Amino acid sequence: MAPATVRRSPYKDFLQPALQRRFATASLCVLAIAYLQALFLASWSSCPTGFRAVSLFFCGIIVIILRISQYHPGLRTSDSGVHTFFRYAPRLETAETILTYTLSAFIFGFIYLWSLSDASGLEFVTYFTADRARLNEKPLFLISHLVLLGVYQALQHLFRDVDRLSLGVARPQNGDGKSEEGDVSHQVRRFRDQLPAMLVYTLNHSIIGMIVSCVLYPLTVRGTIWKTTLVFLRPIYSLPRSNMLPSSLPYAVPAMFRCFLVGLVLMFAWTAANTAFSLFLVKHPLKNGRPLTSDSKDPNGSLLNGLKNKKLSIKCFAMWELAFIARDFSDRRKSIYEDIERKDGPMWSQVYKICIDTIKAMETSMDAYTAPPAPPTSTDATPEQLQQQQQKARTTEPPRDEEIFQPIPQRKGLRSQVEKAVNQATLSPGQGSQLSPTAKRMVESAKQQLLKAQKEATGTEDTQGLFKDAALRVLGSPAGWPFRQQYRRRLANAVFGSPYGEPSLYVNTAYALSGLAVHSLREDKYGHVQRDVATIIRTLTTVTKKLEGFSNSLADHWTDVGGERSCPEVEEVLAALRDALERLVNAFGPYARDLRLSLADMRQAREAAGMVGTDGEMREVARGTS
Repeated sequence: MAPATVRRSPYKDFLQPALQRRFATASLCVLAIAYLQALFLASWSSCPTGFRAVSLFFCGIIVIILRISQYHPGLRTSDSGVHTFFRYAPRLETAETILTYTLSAFIFGFIYLWSLSDASGLEFVTYFTADRARLNEKPLFLISHLVLLGVYQALQHLFRDVDRLSLGVARPQNGDGKSEEGDVSHQVRRFRDQLPAMLVYTLNHSIIGMIVSCVLYPLTVRGTIWKTTLVFLRPIYSLPRSNMLPSSLPYAVPAMFRCFLVGLVLMFAWTAANTAFSLFLVKHPLKNGRPLTSDSKDPNGSLLNGLKNKKLSIKCFAMWELAFIARDFSDRRKSIYEDIERKDGPMWSQVYKICIDTIKAMETSMDAYTAPPAPPTSTDATPEQLQQQQQKARTTEPPRDEEIFQPIPQRKGLRSQVEKAVNQATLSPGQGSQLSPTAKRMVESAKQQLLKAQKEATGTEDTQGLFKDAALRVLGSPAGWPFRQQYRRRLANAVFGSPYGEPSLYVNTAYALSGLAVHSLREDKYGHVQRDVATIIRTLTTVTKKLEGFSNSLADHWTDVGGERSCPEVEEVLAALRDALERLVNAFGPYARDLRLSLADMRQAREAAGMVGTDGEMREVARGTS
């Protein structure tokens, strides 16, 4: 009887429940803030506090739902802000973000107005002498201010790429390596520590939003909102038939202060929801102090499924878990070394190939970034190129395309001469100009006047330099930021690829690969790892030296007026590669000859790891004997 096969559970079967638990924790934080806001916004006697808290909680939870649908690891890689705008602005996610924030603001505004007492002066319809009803513009401005604030916050959300999750790394540690950073209590303390920064951010952007609303409300939405509200309220109230706007704006000091206060509360709810989601969703891939896949019937198979997944988020979490296994969990490391009867090969061989391919992906991305564009093939040729090829293949002249009737005589003059010159320059560039003497004199006079004005203003007659100086002045201003191709953006785009690049994936890969290799000296009883150590060291050496050389040789773009040559994301990856390479050299240096590593290989590895110097050899010996 054939043995029963063990079902390999996909990695997402363990990651999704963990993310749902973290989502629940973030939602509890939002609910607590919503309850405090419900107590703060109105008196106890206006309406049930619990119902008001649930309503306000809905305004915050839809922002978290938006984050769930759009979260992604990795930074957006592009050469400039303009490239990022044209890549992401036409997407449906952009409209979804704006709609979510405006809907949340709209609901929040009506909940607040509904919870107020009649003495607040913010009712929609007011009564003057006798029964004369009038539409009150103050609540309309409050709702409009909150909606405009929602649009402003949505644009900030898109500009700052709030949807990005900054995943952590499993750095090697001295001692047992255990840490409480993955505990819920630690995340709650981090959330509490960020409250002052959240309050400062909320206050600053609430002030900016209030100024924007006061400027845009009378210029854009005031008339439309006034007329639309009258259409809905006339069947209910006896309102005037006229749609004429009030002569004065609803900018009374008490009303403005109330609008600012409500906007402050709403902005804080959004900021708290985003901060809670970003903190709790990036907890360590552990459950009860064990790797996520420990509960699987086939832990190694489930981990392999995550490492091979094409979705970037799943692969990053799986590689993060592998780095933790390589650092802290000896039982799982031994299972990787001893699992040799798999369908696609031993467990170590598959893990080794995945890690090596991930490291080499940076090298491939750099080569693709610097490679010249491929020449067009015959299938990609344009119609003009195909026509030229056909003309070259002719043995006789084609039929002449000339008018058979006598053309209508044209009136000669300056205008006709200019039109003829423009047509000739457009259809036959490089053939010279055929302006009349009068037109030539006028063009030359205009050119002399322009050069004279330029020389008086700048002291030079270099027209091209004048335009370049003007362009540099624009790029140096805040308005020119989207057009700058900064060194940091270009280097990240070249190293990580597009559209997203996650540095933690490569950092955890380097730590996982070096950790498994170093621990194999004591735990790999079959000796499978030692056969690949030489390739690991050579690969890390090649990629490290190429990454360092590419970072130093990447020239500054002429639009990068700041000239700052730093990229923290690439520097973090480079430091991880050096650290991993140094650990391998220290661990396997005494066995270099047995591993078929030459003296040149070890020297290059030490140079790439930054171990050369006056005390480089002494540091290596000291670490090897400690």
